[in-house]
Amino acid sequence: MKLNKRIITIGILILAMSIIGKLVWSAARKIKVDDFHPEAVMFVVDSSASNQKNLPEQKKILRQICNLLDPEDKIKIFNVSEDAYLIYEGSPMNGSEITKAMNAFTQYNAKDYGTAYGIGMRKAFKYALSMKQAGYNPAIVVIGDLANEGDVTKQLNWSTLPKNVAHVKTYAPELTMMFLDAHPSKLDLVKDKLTPVLGETKLIVATKESTDKAIRTFINVLGR
Repeated sequence: MKLNKRIITIGILILAMSIIGKLVWSAARKIKVDDFHPEAVMFVVDSSASNQKNLPEQKKILRQICNLLDPEDKIKIFNVSEDAYLIYEGSPMNGSEITKAMNAFTQYNAKDYGTAYGIGMRKAFKYALSMKQAGYNPAIVVIGDLANEGDVTKQLNWSTLPKNVAHVKTYAPELTMMFLDAHPSKLDLVKDKLTPVLGETKLIVATKESTDKAIRTFINVLGR
């Protein structure tokens, strides 16, 4: 009698474990693994003479964004002053090299009064496309006052900017852009020109006072 009860108990346990196992397997099959995509963030940073007073805080903003990215992401930093050129590329986690590059190539120079935003943006667009081909989703972050000064041929052309962004978006539909620390009048111009191209979600703008909130929004849009 005791043996029969033991056999029945074991049978019930086996049945229960089988049912639980099937339920766990069924639930596991329904769980979707996050589709991770590495990001390539292009920073366009204004280090011209007219923006030097804002630069220390803007360097902190750049590092704040880098600290929130994933180790598998990549960044490129373009310095914009009288000319525009690449000063760093690599991991966003390499804080010491980023700091060294920023300190070395954004120093005050009274002659660097002009702002080559046009050249800086063209370089950012070029690398956004190349990084997309390399398997990264591109994003562009512009940090500066967006003032057009100096050589007109190097300045940002607001009339052609939407077309250039649309071209990049054709090949990289995930493109996200953020403009930080400019005057509201400039940011309003950005919204007017680029919202029809990027939409509200993929275009983020913020004055100095709302930078932290904008960064959180940007990081969420990137899926970080």
